[in-house]
Amino acid sequence: MTKPPTAAQRRVIDAADPVTGRIRGTEAQLAALVKRGLAFRHPRPPHDHFLTPAGHRIREEAEPAAPAEPTAAAAGRVFAARIGGEEDAPRTGPARVREVHSAWQGLLELRRMTNPDGAVDRPCAWERTHLVRAAALALEAAGHAPAERDSEEGYRVRATPQPEAVAVYEPDGARLRACAATLEEAGWQVGEHTEPRTRARYLLASPRRA
Repeated sequence: MTKPPTAAQRRVIDAADPVTGRIRGTEAQLAALVKRGLAFRHPRPPHDHFLTPAGHRIREEAEPAAPAEPTAAAAGRVFAARIGGEEDAPRTGPARVREVHSAWQGLLELRRMTNPDGAVDRPCAWERTHLVRAAALALEAAGHAPAERDSEEGYRVRATPQPEAVAVYEPDGARLRACAATLEEAGWQVGEHTEPRTRARYLLASPRRA
């Protein structure tokens, strides 16, 4: 069984940037996390350290679920892109726009730092382990409107049984196609499908690898 991180290492992991995974600590703490496969040192200057997918999982296991701790989201301590239909959705407005823009820029920087060739036009490893959140951020950052709790209008991003694929629902055909264009531009492979039972149109999107 893998030995859990020390209290000091957990503080470094818990304080990581929620989008980019950038961490700060003493040289000994960072080296220990790298040795355990929970972080890596970026090869290019300024040689910052970032959580690996395993490090992200440890960080997220410690985060309380949104319904159990609504005040945490309200206080802005944990950013989450709008997936549509949430019970406790953040307020819209200029502050939210700035927050989403910052998160998207952080994700592009994470792509640059973690994709082997530094490419920003396709998803990185973090996005492949957080499919719904990653697709939702691309849509919200592009200005698409998420569905409110009791509304049929707006997009909804949902997990699917298929590996590395999310479903995007939007009842308006034109807006559904606009969502497809946004995801394709963000580096996702997108196909439009019809549910056999309801005949509803939806997108099936997967992160592009090359």
